[in-house]
Amino acid sequence: MVHSRLAWLYLLTVALVWALGEFVGERTVPTLLLAYAPPLLWLLPAPLVLGWTLWRRRGVATALAGTLLAAGGAGLLHWRPQTDGALQVITFNVAQGLLGSPEEIAAALRAADADLLLLQETNFVRPGFRETLLARLPGYAVRDGYEVTTLSRLPVLSATNHAAPGTQRTFLETRVRWQGREVRVLNVHLGTVLVSSALRGDFDRVRQTRDVRTAQVARLSAIAEEGAGTEPLLLGGDLNTPPRGLAYRELRRASGPDAHSLAGRGPGWTFPGLFLRIDHLMARGLTPTRTRVFPESGSDHRALLAEYR
Repeated sequence: MVHSRLAWLYLLTVALVWALGEFVGERTVPTLLLAYAPPLLWLLPAPLVLGWTLWRRRGVATALAGTLLAAGGAGLLHWRPQTDGALQVITFNVAQGLLGSPEEIAAALRAADADLLLLQETNFVRPGFRETLLARLPGYAVRDGYEVTTLSRLPVLSATNHAAPGTQRTFLETRVRWQGREVRVLNVHLGTVLVSSALRGDFDRVRQTRDVRTAQVARLSAIAEEGAGTEPLLLGGDLNTPPRGLAYRELRRASGPDAHSLAGRGPGWTFPGLFLRIDHLMARGLTPTRTRVFPESGSDHRALLAEYR
C-alpha cells in the first residue's frame, strides 16, 4: 500500500500548496513563500511518484492527477484561442539598461510594432542610454514617471504621477485616445517582496517588504477604481506578483482580467531566471485577443505583448 499512499500524498500536497498559496497567500510568511515559489518545484517529485506507481501497477491514476494538477498550476497546460486585436500593448522591465544596449532593446520593441510601450526601470545608469533608446523609437510621444516611462503612438490627452507608498517610484497614469474613446493607462512597478530574506532567517524583512507592497496594491486599486464603468482602463507593468495570491486577486478585481489568462498560451514566464510570470497586463472595458512573451533581449525580464479589441 506504500505506493498508493505515496501517490495520494503527492496529489494532496500539490492541492494543499495551491489552495494555501491562492487563498491564504500573503497573510502569513509560510503561505506567502508557497504562493511566490516557482511553481515548477511541485513538478519535481512527479517522475519519481509516477515511476514508482507504474512499477507497482497501483495508484497510477492518482499520481497522474497530481502531476496534471502541478503542471496546470505551473501554466504548462494553459492554452487559449487567439485572434488579432486592434490595440497592441507591451510591458517591459528594461533593467536600467544594465544588461543590454539601447539598440538591442529598441530593436525588440520596434519588431513588436505596438501602440503603447510601458517600460519600467527606466532610471538608466549609463550616460546617453535614454537618448539613444528614444531616438531609435520614432513616432512615440513620451511621458515619464519616476523609474517608469510610457510611449504612445496614440494621441496623449494627459499624464499624471501618483505617489507609490514606501518608495520614490510613481504610478504613471496616461490618458490616450483610441477609436474615439478615452483610455486610462497605468504604468506600474510594484515593490518586491524579499522572500529571499527567509533563507537568512530574516522574516521581519519579508514582512516589511510584504506590508509595503500591500500598501502599494491598496493605493493602486483605489486609483484603478476611479471612474469605473465610464471609461476603459489598462494596467500594466512589473507587478512582482505571480498569478496567484491575495495581491494578484486584488489587482485583478480592481483593474480587470489578466490578458494572459484569457488570451495566452503556455506558462508565459516573463522572469525566466526563476520561471515566474510576474509582469502583467490587465484591462477593464477592453477584451484581450492574444498575448505573447518575447525572447530575452537586454534585460532579465522578457517583454509581454497583449492585443485588445
